[in-house]
Amino acid sequence: MINLTFFTKYPTQGATSRYRSFAFASRLSEMNYNIEIQSFMPIDYLNRLFSNQPKQKSQILLSYLERCLAVFRSSQNLIIERELFPYLPYGIEKRFLQGKNYILDYDDNVWEDYHGKKMLEGKYDDLVKNAAGVIVGNNFLEEYVKKLNPSVIKIPTVINLDTYQTNATPQKFDRFSLVWIGSPITYRYIEAFASMFQTLAKNLDFDLIIIASKTLEGRAISGVSMKFYDWSSETEVALLKQSHIGIMPLNDDPFSQGKSGFKLIQYQAAGLPSVASPVGENCTIIQEGMNGFLPKKHNEWIDAITQLHNDAGLYTQYSQYALQNAFHFSIQKYFPIYKNFIDTLFSTKIETKQ
Repeated sequence: MINLTFFTKYPTQGATSRYRSFAFASRLSEMNYNIEIQSFMPIDYLNRLFSNQPKQKSQILLSYLERCLAVFRSSQNLIIERELFPYLPYGIEKRFLQGKNYILDYDDNVWEDYHGKKMLEGKYDDLVKNAAGVIVGNNFLEEYVKKLNPSVIKIPTVINLDTYQTNATPQKFDRFSLVWIGSPITYRYIEAFASMFQTLAKNLDFDLIIIASKTLEGRAISGVSMKFYDWSSETEVALLKQSHIGIMPLNDDPFSQGKSGFKLIQYQAAGLPSVASPVGENCTIIQEGMNGFLPKKHNEWIDAITQLHNDAGLYTQYSQYALQNAFHFSIQKYFPIYKNFIDTLFSTKIETKQ
């Protein structure tokens, strides 16, 4: 049996970890792999983060200590989300990685997190250069990483088609609904488009559905009918399917250019036409004239949403193509590719359990 240790940033409640590491680890565990997973941040940290409660320093310190022990006890072959120790320089991480064969996994342009921080700015570059290989979630990261390490593969953050297809399709909300799913941290992108939603609300009867945290109700956009839901793995698919259009507004900055576009992948699997900013991976997932729109200006956003609202035939056409295209962003497609990549990189240093 092959030993493999995953080091994730979050437990399953964190979307990135849930849909990347945990999803693939679960399938590997059904095969000839002995899987261990160690998450850096506990569930309580996420709950505090999403409810805007202050971080507990003692909790963070405990996370570092637990990760130190986990690395010492881990197998030789590691898959690491981003880094082992957030906000610690590469020199420290290098010591813990001695004798380990590791693959890195990046879904977003996390390089921006350390931009301008003297001791950390080159950390991800050094990690990438010394990795056995790197998995990235979008074209932006692939182009950057392959300059540092030739062993790189693009695997988007994928959905499990079974989750969307086995759930009964609920009726749509009575009121035409735009839906956005994300975290309280990225809700700022919705706020940045406040004037667009306010103008749209004067001409179109709609609800703006926010699947993240009910605590965001205090930051609702005035003049716009909004409904806020706490994210839950039990309810997210039904809420998406009940909605009409999936949206993903972004600013055109380096961090946004390196985002994975996972919201759009979820919208597709739910059969929703999408309207999104033409930034980064959004331009790969959305094919204009097929499954959505990529408007640049606010008036173009309004035109795109209005067109889908008024033209039932167009809406149905986009919805059907979205469902068909969902396979190309699914674990059903990418698991064999993922498995082949890690098998190839770890084959010369495979560790077996007697």
